[in-house]
Amino acid sequence: MSQDHVRILSHDCLGVEAVMAETRHSFAKHTHEAFGIGFMYSGAQKSASGRGMVEAGAGNIITVNPREVHDGHPIGDAPRGWNMLYFAPDLIAHAASDLSETATDQYEFTRPVLESPTARHCFGALFDAITNGSEESARLRREEMLLMMLHHAMIGPGEPTPKSNARTAVAHARIKRAKALLDDSPTHSHSLDDLADATGLSKFQTLRDFTRVTGLTPHAYLIQRRIDLARAMIKSGDTLADIASAAGFADQSHLNRHFVRAFGLTPGRYARAFRGN
Repeated sequence: MSQDHVRILSHDCLGVEAVMAETRHSFAKHTHEAFGIGFMYSGAQKSASGRGMVEAGAGNIITVNPREVHDGHPIGDAPRGWNMLYFAPDLIAHAASDLSETATDQYEFTRPVLESPTARHCFGALFDAITNGSEESARLRREEMLLMMLHHAMIGPGEPTPKSNARTAVAHARIKRAKALLDDSPTHSHSLDDLADATGLSKFQTLRDFTRVTGLTPHAYLIQRRIDLARAMIKSGDTLADIASAAGFADQSHLNRHFVRAFGLTPGRYARAFRGN
């Protein structure tokens, strides 16, 4: 990427704008109509915002609220680079209403800079799900990561994420219903709404408890079930293209990527090894 380059990425997620930038440009005071959250991967910058003077560098998560007046200037001679996501306020309001026990749709980023490794992981997964996946295949992953991103943005520095307590047995029983939904129809494009309906919990509670109980997010669990289905079909001798489609993957490359991540070899190599070729 050149030293002064801003690129809008194409994707199919409505109400979201994805931006990659690497620039020395000093931005004048301006506002956005959207919530902005991003990851600075190189360089550093300072900015005046509605939340005071801010400095952020490589490895930091940066945030901006709708209509918050801010500017942006590089620190030093090198350009700074970031990946940024801008969300329509109604998308954030909908997600935030699920996070709050009082069912409010009011949400605001209180910290302009986040240093949490977990927040960085959530943003990376969210950015990838939005920019490198079809709506059908990445829907659940996008919902998961947006909720987790907002959740971690609400946690103060050093504040622990709430731990499970005496409700563990009840959580296991409720999550068992969500697992059954995924087990019974692994090729279906499930949403967090579907799983929340099954558990009787909010979407965030479902995501949190599912991850605690199974060790996997609902999306990761669903992908594993699809891989299991693909393995069984490989053993039956079906073609890989047919297997990818029948097992719920967007295409063969989508199957390959997840299969290699799980087992360290491609489905083709697995098929040859299994069939003795």
